[in-house]
Amino acid sequence: MPRILEIGLFLFFIIHIVQGYVLEVQNRSRRGVGYKVKMGSEGSRWYRKSMGLLGTIIFLFLIIHLADFWIPSRFGGLEPAFYADSPNREYHDLYAKMIEVFQNPWIVVLYVIGCISLVWHLVHGFQASFRSLGLYNTKYIALVNAVGIAFAIIVPLLFAAMPISIYLGWK
Repeated sequence: MPRILEIGLFLFFIIHIVQGYVLEVQNRSRRGVGYKVKMGSEGSRWYRKSMGLLGTIIFLFLIIHLADFWIPSRFGGLEPAFYADSPNREYHDLYAKMIEVFQNPWIVVLYVIGCISLVWHLVHGFQASFRSLGLYNTKYIALVNAVGIAFAIIVPLLFAAMPISIYLGWK
């Protein structure tokens, strides 16, 4: 079952990435001539206009993450680990791999940049997903926005906590 979920997650990520880039290209090609008056952030917040850039940064972060952890875990290259509660079962020592990878300050910086990009991507995406599904209601929009902002900050903050705490020796 976990393998099916993993494959499903990959498929949804790929579909989301492809749809995002298609939407970005369509939006840029719809209007061949720029506006005479530049509105800046008046018409829309900067992160809504930058979803393509933020998505690309997150995509690059995801590639680095998969190369650092998922590929060695699935295709070899990790030391085996055994635990007292199941001594006959071999596990991959991802903890040791995290300690090794997150000693490099450049990797830690890339992870933090990826997490910051994820914050802004989720701030817009959470709220926009409700609109896309037709669940936009003025009565609940403040609650949806508050939950979305909390989710968009807490999840990437927890993701960033691992490389930062390991690099700083807080582990």
